[in-house]
Amino acid sequence: MQSPDAIVIGAGIVGASSALSLTNAGLRVLVIDRGAVSSGTTGAGEGNILVSDKDPGPELTLALRSRDLWFEMQDDVGDSFELEAKGGVVVARRDDAPLMKLADEQSRHGVTIEKLDHAALHELEPYLHQDIHTGVLYPQDAQCQPMLAAAHVIRTVIKRGGAFVSQAKVTRIIVENGAVQGVETTQGTFSAPIIINATGTWAGEIAELAGSHLPIAPRKGFILVTEPTKKYIFHKVYDSDYVANVASSDADLQTSTVVEGTRSGTILIGASRERVGFDGSMNYEILRKLADQATSLFPVLRDVQLLRAYRGFRPYAPDHLPVIGEDAQVKGLWHSAGHEGAGIGLAPGSATLITDAILGKQSFMDASPFSPHRFAMVNS
Repeated sequence: MQSPDAIVIGAGIVGASSALSLTNAGLRVLVIDRGAVSSGTTGAGEGNILVSDKDPGPELTLALRSRDLWFEMQDDVGDSFELEAKGGVVVARRDDAPLMKLADEQSRHGVTIEKLDHAALHELEPYLHQDIHTGVLYPQDAQCQPMLAAAHVIRTVIKRGGAFVSQAKVTRIIVENGAVQGVETTQGTFSAPIIINATGTWAGEIAELAGSHLPIAPRKGFILVTEPTKKYIFHKVYDSDYVANVASSDADLQTSTVVEGTRSGTILIGASRERVGFDGSMNYEILRKLADQATSLFPVLRDVQLLRAYRGFRPYAPDHLPVIGEDAQVKGLWHSAGHEGAGIGLAPGSATLITDAILGKQSFMDASPFSPHRFAMVNS
Protein backbone atom coordinates (compact mmCIF):
# COMPACT_ATOMS: atom_id res chain seq x y z
CA MET A 1 0.00 0.00 0.00
CA GLN A 2 1.32 3.43 -0.95
CA SER A 3 1.17 6.08 1.79
CA PRO A 4 -1.23 4.63 4.35
CA ASP A 5 -2.72 6.99 6.92
CA ALA A 6 -1.85 4.58 9.73
CA ILE A 7 0.21 1.45 10.29
CA VAL A 8 -0.96 -1.14 12.81
CA ILE A 9 1.82 -3.40 14.08
CA GLY A 10 0.32 -6.69 15.20
CA ALA A 11 -2.33 -8.86 13.56
CA GLY A 12 -3.86 -10.36 16.68
CA ILE A 13 -7.36 -9.39 17.69
CA VAL A 14 -6.24 -6.12 19.35
CA GLY A 15 -4.46 -4.99 16.19
CA ALA A 16 -7.21 -6.28 13.90
CA SER A 17 -9.88 -4.43 15.88
CA SER A 18 -7.81 -1.25 15.80
CA ALA A 19 -7.38 -1.56 12.05
CA LEU A 20 -11.10 -2.07 11.49
CA SER A 21 -12.05 0.86 13.71
CA LEU A 22 -9.62 3.19 11.94
CA THR A 23 -10.75 1.92 8.54
CA ASN A 24 -14.39 2.53 9.38
CA ALA A 25 -13.41 6.06 10.44
CA GLY A 26 -12.08 6.71 6.92
CA LEU A 27 -8.35 6.05 7.33
CA ARG A 28 -6.29 3.90 4.96
CA VAL A 29 -4.65 1.29 7.16
CA LEU A 30 -1.72 -1.05 6.67
CA VAL A 31 -1.43 -3.97 9.10
CA ILE A 32 1.94 -5.68 9.50
CA ASP A 33 2.99 -8.62 11.62
CA ARG A 34 6.21 -10.47 12.33
CA GLY A 35 4.32 -13.70 11.60
CA ALA A 36 0.83 -14.47 10.34
CA VAL A 37 -2.60 -13.43 11.59
CA SER A 38 -3.07 -14.51 15.22
CA SER A 39 0.46 -15.91 15.48
CA GLY A 40 0.95 -14.49 19.00
CA THR A 41 -1.20 -14.34 22.12
CA THR A 42 -4.50 -14.38 20.20
CA GLY A 43 -3.71 -17.78 18.73
CA ALA A 44 -3.23 -19.22 22.22
CA GLY A 45 -6.36 -17.67 23.74
CA GLU A 46 -9.63 -19.25 24.82
CA GLY A 47 -11.71 -16.43 23.34
CA ASN A 48 -13.04 -15.06 26.61
CA ILE A 49 -15.18 -11.93 26.58
CA LEU A 50 -15.73 -11.42 30.29
CA VAL A 51 -17.15 -8.88 32.68
CA SER A 52 -17.34 -11.31 35.61
CA ASP A 53 -13.63 -11.20 36.45
CA LYS A 54 -13.33 -7.39 36.64
CA ASP A 55 -13.44 -5.31 39.81
CA PRO A 56 -15.40 -2.05 39.56
CA GLY A 57 -13.20 0.55 37.90
CA PRO A 58 -12.02 1.66 34.47
CA GLU A 59 -11.28 -1.85 33.17
CA LEU A 60 -14.83 -2.96 33.97
CA THR A 61 -16.22 0.09 32.16
CA LEU A 62 -14.07 -0.84 29.16
CA ALA A 63 -15.14 -4.49 29.37
CA LEU A 64 -18.85 -3.67 29.41
CA ARG A 65 -18.61 -1.49 26.31
CA SER A 66 -16.29 -3.95 24.57
CA ARG A 67 -18.72 -6.78 25.16
CA ASP A 68 -21.42 -4.89 23.25
CA LEU A 69 -18.96 -3.85 20.55
CA TRP A 70 -18.12 -7.50 19.91
CA PHE A 71 -21.67 -8.11 18.73
CA GLU A 72 -21.65 -4.88 16.70
CA MET A 73 -18.39 -6.02 15.09
CA GLN A 74 -19.97 -9.36 14.26
CA ASP A 75 -22.78 -7.54 12.44
CA ASP A 76 -20.28 -5.30 10.66
CA VAL A 77 -17.97 -8.09 9.52
CA GLY A 78 -20.80 -10.46 8.69
CA ASP A 79 -19.38 -13.59 10.26
CA SER A 80 -20.16 -15.17 13.59
CA PHE A 81 -16.60 -16.38 14.40
CA GLU A 82 -18.39 -18.59 16.93
CA LEU A 83 -19.40 -15.58 19.01
CA GLU A 84 -21.74 -16.83 21.71
CA ALA A 85 -23.36 -15.12 24.70
CA LYS A 86 -23.10 -18.29 26.75
CA GLY A 87 -22.84 -16.60 30.16
CA GLY A 88 -20.39 -17.33 32.95
CA VAL A 89 -20.87 -19.09 36.28
CA VAL A 90 -18.48 -18.32 39.12
CA VAL A 91 -18.57 -20.77 42.03
CA ALA A 92 -17.32 -20.61 45.60
CA ARG A 93 -15.60 -23.75 46.84
CA ARG A 94 -15.49 -22.52 50.43
CA ASP A 95 -16.61 -19.21 51.92
CA ASP A 96 -18.85 -17.46 49.40
CA ALA A 97 -18.86 -14.06 51.17
CA PRO A 98 -16.04 -12.50 49.02
CA LEU A 99 -17.72 -13.66 45.79
CA MET A 100 -21.13 -12.31 46.81
CA LYS A 101 -19.61 -9.00 47.90
CA LEU A 102 -17.82 -8.62 44.55
CA ALA A 103 -21.03 -9.49 42.67
CA ASP A 104 -22.96 -6.83 44.60
CA GLU A 105 -20.30 -4.23 43.79
CA GLN A 106 -20.26 -5.22 40.12
CA SER A 107 -24.06 -5.01 39.89
CA ARG A 108 -23.91 -1.38 41.03
CA HIS A 109 -21.65 -0.68 38.04
CA GLY A 110 -23.75 -2.15 35.25
CA VAL A 111 -23.02 -5.87 35.49
CA THR A 112 -26.00 -8.22 35.38
CA ILE A 113 -25.79 -10.89 38.08
CA GLU A 114 -27.93 -13.68 39.46
CA LYS A 115 -26.99 -15.26 42.75
CA LEU A 116 -27.43 -19.02 42.73
CA ASP A 117 -28.29 -21.37 45.57
CA HIS A 118 -27.52 -25.08 45.35
CA ALA A 119 -30.64 -25.97 43.38
CA ALA A 120 -30.34 -23.13 40.87
CA LEU A 121 -26.61 -23.69 40.42
CA HIS A 122 -26.98 -27.38 39.65
CA GLU A 123 -29.92 -26.77 37.36
CA LEU A 124 -27.60 -24.61 35.22
CA GLU A 125 -24.64 -26.99 35.53
CA PRO A 126 -25.98 -30.48 36.33
CA TYR A 127 -22.56 -32.18 36.18
CA LEU A 128 -20.99 -29.83 38.76
CA HIS A 129 -19.73 -31.48 41.95
CA GLN A 130 -22.55 -31.71 44.49
CA ASP A 131 -20.33 -30.23 47.20
CA ILE A 132 -20.36 -26.87 45.38
CA HIS A 133 -23.30 -25.05 46.96
CA THR A 134 -23.36 -21.45 45.71
CA GLY A 135 -22.36 -19.35 42.74
CA VAL A 136 -23.14 -16.32 40.62
CA LEU A 137 -24.43 -16.29 37.03
CA TYR A 138 -23.06 -13.56 34.75
CA PRO A 139 -25.28 -13.59 31.62
CA GLN A 140 -23.13 -10.97 29.83
CA ASP A 141 -20.05 -13.21 29.66
CA ALA A 142 -19.41 -14.42 26.12
CA GLN A 143 -16.93 -16.39 24.05
CA CYS A 144 -15.61 -16.36 20.49
CA GLN A 145 -13.05 -18.21 18.38
CA PRO A 146 -10.31 -15.54 18.44
CA MET A 147 -8.25 -16.78 15.51
CA LEU A 148 -11.33 -16.82 13.29
CA ALA A 149 -12.30 -13.37 14.55
CA ALA A 150 -8.91 -11.80 13.78
CA ALA A 151 -8.81 -13.43 10.34
CA HIS A 152 -12.27 -12.22 9.35
CA VAL A 153 -11.64 -8.73 10.68
CA ILE A 154 -8.34 -8.40 8.78
CA ARG A 155 -10.08 -9.67 5.66
CA THR A 156 -12.74 -6.97 6.07
CA VAL A 157 -10.06 -4.29 6.46
CA ILE A 158 -8.48 -5.43 3.18
CA LYS A 159 -11.86 -5.43 1.41
CA ARG A 160 -12.36 -1.83 2.53
CA GLY A 161 -9.09 -0.60 1.09
CA GLY A 162 -6.56 -1.63 3.71
CA ALA A 163 -3.61 -4.00 3.34
CA PHE A 164 -1.81 -6.70 5.30
CA VAL A 165 1.86 -7.70 5.13
CA SER A 166 2.93 -10.85 6.98
CA GLN A 167 6.42 -11.96 8.03
CA ALA A 168 7.33 -8.28 8.44
CA LYS A 169 9.38 -8.01 11.59
CA VAL A 170 9.91 -4.39 12.60
CA THR A 171 13.59 -3.55 12.83
CA ARG A 172 13.30 0.22 13.27
CA ILE A 173 10.70 2.85 14.08
CA ILE A 174 11.56 5.93 12.06
CA VAL A 175 11.32 8.99 14.31
CA GLU A 176 12.18 12.55 13.28
CA ASN A 177 11.83 15.59 15.51
CA GLY A 178 10.02 13.53 18.13
CA ALA A 179 7.36 12.18 15.77
CA VAL A 180 7.00 8.86 13.94
CA GLN A 181 7.49 8.81 10.20
CA GLY A 182 7.20 5.09 9.50
CA VAL A 183 8.76 1.69 10.07
CA GLU A 184 11.55 -0.39 8.62
CA THR A 185 10.79 -4.10 8.45
CA THR A 186 12.18 -7.30 6.99
CA GLN A 187 9.65 -6.81 4.16
CA GLY A 188 10.55 -3.22 3.40
CA THR A 189 10.02 0.32 4.65
CA PHE A 190 6.55 1.78 5.14
CA SER A 191 5.73 5.42 5.88
CA ALA A 192 2.85 6.81 7.94
CA PRO A 193 2.36 9.56 10.54
CA ILE A 194 0.38 7.23 12.84
CA ILE A 195 1.64 3.90 14.18
CA ILE A 196 -0.41 1.64 16.46
CA ASN A 197 1.68 -0.70 18.61
CA ALA A 198 -0.60 -3.71 19.13
CA THR A 199 2.12 -6.31 19.54
CA GLY A 200 1.08 -7.85 22.85
CA THR A 201 4.02 -9.25 24.80
CA TRP A 202 6.46 -7.56 22.38
CA ALA A 203 5.00 -4.06 22.87
CA GLY A 204 7.91 -3.02 25.05
CA GLU A 205 10.37 -3.92 22.31
CA ILE A 206 8.49 -1.80 19.77
CA ALA A 207 8.44 1.15 22.16
CA GLU A 208 12.18 0.73 22.69
CA LEU A 209 12.78 0.82 18.91
CA ALA A 210 11.15 4.26 18.96
CA GLY A 211 13.33 5.43 21.84
CA SER A 212 10.55 5.16 24.40
CA HIS A 213 9.67 2.84 27.28
CA LEU A 214 6.75 0.53 27.99
CA PRO A 215 7.02 -2.01 30.86
CA ILE A 216 5.14 -4.90 29.24
CA ALA A 217 6.28 -8.41 30.18
CA PRO A 218 5.05 -11.94 29.35
CA ARG A 219 3.01 -14.01 31.79
CA LYS A 220 2.89 -17.66 30.76
CA GLY A 221 -0.22 -19.82 30.91
CA PHE A 222 -1.34 -23.32 29.87
CA ILE A 223 -4.64 -24.62 28.48
CA LEU A 224 -5.78 -28.23 28.18
CA VAL A 225 -8.13 -29.37 25.41
CA THR A 226 -10.23 -32.54 25.63
CA GLU A 227 -11.55 -34.74 22.88
CA PRO A 228 -15.01 -33.82 21.53
CA THR A 229 -17.52 -35.23 23.98
CA LYS A 230 -21.07 -35.06 25.25
CA LYS A 231 -22.15 -31.60 26.40
CA TYR A 232 -21.13 -31.56 30.05
CA ILE A 233 -20.37 -27.84 30.47
CA PHE A 234 -23.07 -25.29 29.64
CA HIS A 235 -21.35 -22.01 30.62
CA LYS A 236 -17.86 -20.77 31.28
CA VAL A 237 -17.40 -22.06 34.84
CA TYR A 238 -14.61 -21.00 37.14
CA ASP A 239 -13.91 -20.81 40.83
CA SER A 240 -13.69 -17.49 42.63
CA ASP A 241 -9.91 -17.83 43.14
CA TYR A 242 -9.52 -16.98 39.45
CA VAL A 243 -10.44 -13.33 40.04
CA ALA A 244 -7.77 -12.95 42.71
CA ASN A 245 -5.15 -14.61 40.48
CA VAL A 246 -5.93 -12.25 37.60
CA ALA A 247 -5.23 -9.26 39.83
CA SER A 248 -2.13 -10.73 41.51
CA SER A 249 1.36 -9.38 40.89
CA ASP A 250 3.02 -12.54 42.21
CA ALA A 251 5.64 -13.93 39.84
CA ASP A 252 5.26 -17.48 41.16
CA LEU A 253 2.95 -20.10 39.71
CA GLN A 254 -0.75 -19.62 40.36
CA THR A 255 -3.54 -21.91 39.21
CA SER A 256 -7.31 -21.71 39.42
CA THR A 257 -10.05 -23.80 37.87
CA VAL A 258 -11.59 -22.63 34.59
CA VAL A 259 -13.70 -25.01 32.49
CA GLU A 260 -15.77 -24.32 29.38
CA GLY A 261 -17.16 -26.15 26.39
CA THR A 262 -16.90 -25.16 22.73
CA ARG A 263 -19.24 -25.54 19.77
CA SER A 264 -17.01 -28.28 18.39
CA GLY A 265 -17.59 -30.40 21.51
CA THR A 266 -14.14 -30.02 23.02
CA ILE A 267 -13.66 -28.72 26.57
CA LEU A 268 -11.07 -26.09 27.45
CA ILE A 269 -9.41 -26.30 30.88
CA GLY A 270 -7.26 -23.64 32.56
CA ALA A 271 -5.85 -21.55 34.01
CA SER A 272 -2.26 -21.05 35.10
CA ARG A 273 -0.16 -17.90 35.43
CA GLU A 274 3.55 -17.48 36.05
CA ARG A 275 6.22 -15.00 35.11
CA VAL A 276 9.09 -16.95 33.56
CA GLY A 277 9.98 -14.73 30.63
CA PHE A 278 9.54 -16.35 27.22
CA ASP A 279 10.33 -19.85 28.48
CA GLY A 280 8.04 -21.91 26.25
CA SER A 281 8.77 -25.33 27.75
CA MET A 282 5.96 -27.65 28.79
CA ASN A 283 5.51 -28.27 32.50
CA TYR A 284 3.66 -31.54 33.05
CA GLU A 285 3.20 -30.92 36.77
CA ILE A 286 1.19 -27.81 35.93
CA LEU A 287 -0.86 -29.71 33.34
CA ARG A 288 -1.58 -32.43 35.89
CA LYS A 289 -2.64 -29.84 38.45
CA LEU A 290 -5.02 -28.17 36.00
CA ALA A 291 -6.57 -31.54 35.16
CA ASP A 292 -6.97 -32.42 38.85
CA GLN A 293 -8.62 -29.08 39.60
CA ALA A 294 -11.03 -29.47 36.69
CA THR A 295 -12.12 -32.96 37.74
CA SER A 296 -12.61 -31.77 41.31
CA LEU A 297 -15.15 -29.29 39.91
CA PHE A 298 -16.65 -31.66 37.31
CA PRO A 299 -16.00 -35.29 38.34
CA VAL A 300 -17.48 -36.54 35.06
CA LEU A 301 -14.37 -35.23 33.26
CA ARG A 302 -12.29 -38.05 34.76
CA ASP A 303 -13.58 -40.24 31.92
CA VAL A 304 -12.89 -37.71 29.15
CA GLN A 305 -9.66 -38.03 27.16
CA LEU A 306 -7.29 -35.09 26.88
CA LEU A 307 -6.46 -34.26 23.28
CA ARG A 308 -3.66 -31.73 23.66
CA ALA A 309 -2.16 -28.95 25.74
CA TYR A 310 -0.75 -25.63 24.64
CA ARG A 311 0.75 -22.52 26.17
CA GLY A 312 0.78 -18.82 25.48
CA PHE A 313 2.10 -15.56 26.89
CA ARG A 314 -0.18 -12.87 28.25
CA PRO A 315 1.10 -9.27 27.92
CA TYR A 316 1.38 -8.08 31.49
CA ALA A 317 1.57 -4.48 32.78
CA PRO A 318 2.74 -3.84 36.37
CA ASP A 319 -0.56 -2.28 37.48
CA HIS A 320 -2.74 -4.83 35.61
CA LEU A 321 -4.36 -2.17 33.44
CA PRO A 322 -3.97 -2.12 29.66
CA VAL A 323 -1.89 0.57 28.01
CA ILE A 324 -4.06 2.53 25.57
CA GLY A 325 -3.10 5.90 24.15
CA GLU A 326 -0.37 7.99 22.59
CA ASP A 327 3.20 7.46 23.71
CA ALA A 328 4.50 9.83 26.36
CA GLN A 329 7.64 10.69 24.36
CA VAL A 330 7.01 10.00 20.68
CA LYS A 331 4.22 11.80 18.85
CA GLY A 332 2.14 9.62 16.54
CA LEU A 333 3.10 6.38 18.27
CA TRP A 334 0.00 4.87 19.87
CA HIS A 335 -0.13 1.83 22.11
CA SER A 336 -2.85 -0.75 22.65
CA ALA A 337 -1.21 -3.46 24.71
CA GLY A 338 -0.81 -4.95 28.18
CA HIS A 339 -4.32 -6.38 28.34
CA GLU A 340 -2.96 -9.57 29.92
CA GLY A 341 -5.60 -12.33 29.70
CA ALA A 342 -8.38 -9.90 28.73
CA GLY A 343 -7.09 -8.75 25.35
CA ILE A 344 -9.70 -10.58 23.32
CA GLY A 345 -12.57 -9.27 25.38
CA LEU A 346 -11.25 -5.71 25.54
CA ALA A 347 -10.06 -5.44 21.93
CA PRO A 348 -12.98 -3.58 20.27
CA GLY A 349 -13.35 -1.11 23.13
CA SER A 350 -9.62 -0.42 23.10
CA ALA A 351 -9.82 0.15 19.34
CA THR A 352 -12.62 2.68 19.82
CA LEU A 353 -10.62 4.58 22.46
CA ILE A 354 -7.59 4.74 20.14
CA THR A 355 -9.62 5.84 17.12
CA ASP A 356 -11.55 8.50 19.02
CA ALA A 357 -8.32 9.90 20.48
CA ILE A 358 -6.65 10.04 17.07
CA LEU A 359 -9.67 11.83 15.62
CA GLY A 360 -9.95 14.16 18.60
CA LYS A 361 -13.42 12.89 19.49
CA GLN A 362 -14.89 12.39 22.94
CA SER A 363 -15.13 8.65 23.61
CA PHE A 364 -17.43 6.50 25.71
CA MET A 365 -15.19 6.78 28.79
CA ASP A 366 -12.21 8.60 30.24
CA ALA A 367 -9.18 6.75 28.91
CA SER A 368 -6.63 8.48 31.15
CA PRO A 369 -6.26 5.48 33.55
CA PHE A 370 -4.86 3.53 30.59
CA SER A 371 -2.49 6.24 29.38
CA PRO A 372 1.15 5.31 28.67
CA HIS A 373 2.02 8.56 30.46
CA ARG A 374 1.54 6.85 33.82
CA PHE A 375 4.76 4.92 33.26
CA ALA A 376 6.64 7.98 32.01
CA MET A 377 5.85 9.71 35.30
CA VAL A 378 7.06 6.70 37.28
CA ASN A 379 10.32 6.55 35.35
CA SER A 380 11.03 10.29 35.17
